Amino acid sequence: MALDLYQTPARKLDKFIFDTLQPDSTFLRQAGQAIDTICEFLKTNCFADRPPPRIKVLKVVKGGSLGKGTSLKGGSDADLVVFLSCFKGFGDQETNRAGIIKEIERMLEKCQQQKHFEVFIEQSRWPNPRVLSFMMSSKTLNESIEFDVLPAYNALSSGAKPHSQVYEELIHSYSRGGEFSTCFTELQRDFVVDRRTKVKSLIRLVKHWYKQGESLPPQYALELLSVYAWEQGSRDRAFDMAEGFRTVLELIRQHKQLCVYWTIYYNFADEVLAGFLHQQLQKARPIILDPADPTGIVGEGSRWDLVAREAERCCRQQCCMDLYGVPVQPWDVHLSSPPYGTLRLGAEGMWTGRGGILGAPSIPTFHATLSHGSWSGLISARRWPVPVVPMCHGPPAREWMGTLAPPYPSTILCSWAIRGENSPAVGSS
Repeated sequence: MALDLYQTPARKLDKFIFDTLQPDSTFLRQAGQAIDTICEFLKTNCFADRPPPRIKVLKVVKGGSLGKGTSLKGGSDADLVVFLSCFKGFGDQETNRAGIIKEIERMLEKCQQQKHFEVFIEQSRWPNPRVLSFMMSSKTLNESIEFDVLPAYNALSSGAKPHSQVYEELIHSYSRGGEFSTCFTELQRDFVVDRRTKVKSLIRLVKHWYKQGESLPPQYALELLSVYAWEQGSRDRAFDMAEGFRTVLELIRQHKQLCVYWTIYYNFADEVLAGFLHQQLQKARPIILDPADPTGIVGEGSRWDLVAREAERCCRQQCCMDLYGVPVQPWDVHLSSPPYGTLRLGAEGMWTGRGGILGAPSIPTFHATLSHGSWSGLISARRWPVPVVPMCHGPPAREWMGTLAPPYPSTILCSWAIRGENSPAVGSS
């Protein structure tokens, strides 16, 4: 591992990121032009000479570090997800993507002379590849750019928060976790893009540290842990970078206890999704659930122990020490779920735990059996936010604000929104 980061004092990490990690405007402009060139090729030339029925490119979405705004100086990747009209469902994508990738590769080689760029295509060793990888260079680029082009089914259509039926279809179609995550690239990108600039700087720092060590779990897992650390430990727009970095390292060190998920794009309100999520969150730790794709446990089966070993070493370096040589302390971030069992709702009733699970930034799902309908009390589960209860569904079904009118049902199914900056989570009970 290079010593540049480890020899940087904690108080100078912001400067280190600006001077060493952040790409300059010239590279970003050139990269943007290169991406535009490939996007134009995909939209205009890629299937132009294909016999009817003609394949239509519905949209091309930019992902990867360049798409998220977390690229590093001297080495960045661009993921271009091509949403095609020929894919009518997740199954079509699985069955037909290899042929589509061959078609894109053939046209890319044919068009490069006309477009004044050169590509070096990496040959896949898989019989049914999910990605076409190539390196692009041209006279206008100071350095080559790595591209991954991924054909995908347009599951989201509008790009907005998906309907629960989309996730139900996904659950019934998948055989391997995350195999259709490309369909949710826009959500994955927006999850990071919408973060504050300094949170993206923290992600750059973590990726730089990680890039120099054992690249085992995917970088996406480290991006999610960086966001989670800031959400749960700080939320300050001018946070101390060393404390944020130290917190991510601590999460990695204690990976065997990690269970992290978000309820921004999906939640427990739908019965099918709720059952599936409970199964996912009972699996072996670490669990970092993809916020856009509930089938994907990011980094599942990876050698987290090797990354944790390097994190342990990093915690003893200058970058994690203050001016007096005292170790920088991480933020107070919970790793494990609130305990199973019973939570008391003020003096008004009881919440019987059906499986408390750590959520970010939501409170776990519970099955509520109340003696009567007053919600004047406050719920306290460790230090989690107090829920704001906008509505409940149950016998009798009704909208519910504060107090349920008689006759009181013995069991009610509730949905709530959690107070939180920029990302109100939804849970259920």
